[in-house]
Amino acid sequence: MTLAFRSALSKYRGLWLPGGNLVRAMSSSGQTPSFTTLSISQPAASITHVELHRPEKRNAMNKAFWSEMVDCFNHIAEDPECRVVVISGAGKIFTAGIDLMDMASTVLQPEGDDTARISWNLRKTITKYQETFSVIERCPKPVLVAVHGACVGGGVDLITACDIRLCTQDAWFQVKEVDIGLAADVGTLQRLPKVIGSRSLVNELCLTARKMYADEAKSSGLVSRVFADKEAMMAGALELAGEIAGRSPVAVQGTKINLIYSRDHSVAEGLDYMATWNTSMLQTQDLMKSAQAAMEKKSPKTVTFSKL
Repeated sequence: MTLAFRSALSKYRGLWLPGGNLVRAMSSSGQTPSFTTLSISQPAASITHVELHRPEKRNAMNKAFWSEMVDCFNHIAEDPECRVVVISGAGKIFTAGIDLMDMASTVLQPEGDDTARISWNLRKTITKYQETFSVIERCPKPVLVAVHGACVGGGVDLITACDIRLCTQDAWFQVKEVDIGLAADVGTLQRLPKVIGSRSLVNELCLTARKMYADEAKSSGLVSRVFADKEAMMAGALELAGEIAGRSPVAVQGTKINLIYSRDHSVAEGLDYMATWNTSMLQTQDLMKSAQAAMEKKSPKTVTFSKL
């Protein structure tokens, strides 16, 4: 670990506060929203840390969480100071998933006086909750997620919308929905098959609700790195985020957008989209700055890139 990131981690250790306090301190314009279920901080330059922050409830996802995540990532997407995001969970585990007690009235008692109207309103609710994680995938800034302990139900929906997944050795993952009488409906069934190479394994996990532990998560491709403990994982996440943040934001954000487009389209369509994309994006000073640094055998992190 570099000295700079040891310093960043040292500062980061002091940032575990409820949402709202540090958010306002980060925003020079005073326009950053404050939250009740999230804690937002800036542990290092150009890095935004989004922490699930209901530790007393095992970071269970209540009604406020579903809208706050959308507001949070809409703001991050437009924040020129942010180049990369790290998501983690406060307390003993990453998340226990949906807060069933808090959400029961919304999901189990939708409004409407006949089947069509009840279904119409329930569909509106489901699509609203889907947006909570789609906004992460749609955010042009790369999103790293760092998982410790349990990642259950909605937690799997969340992490599969992220770009890079890290976990601790004690982490475990569970697509829990069939155990509570429903099919997962906010992203797992759509994204997990594109994250894990084995369709058979995806089917097994989703149909049985069995737990997947860290070693299997690593070997299957759900996560790319496993760390001994949370402290080591957060240090590793910050260092990796710093490597990404040190590159041209034009290059990094264009890469994320085109990776997702290519995942969902044919090779020919992806190439055509890429050609159109770089028709404009190659006309950037970042290209010459990065090439100059390479010729001088300097790291891209030594280059000063304009905000995007």
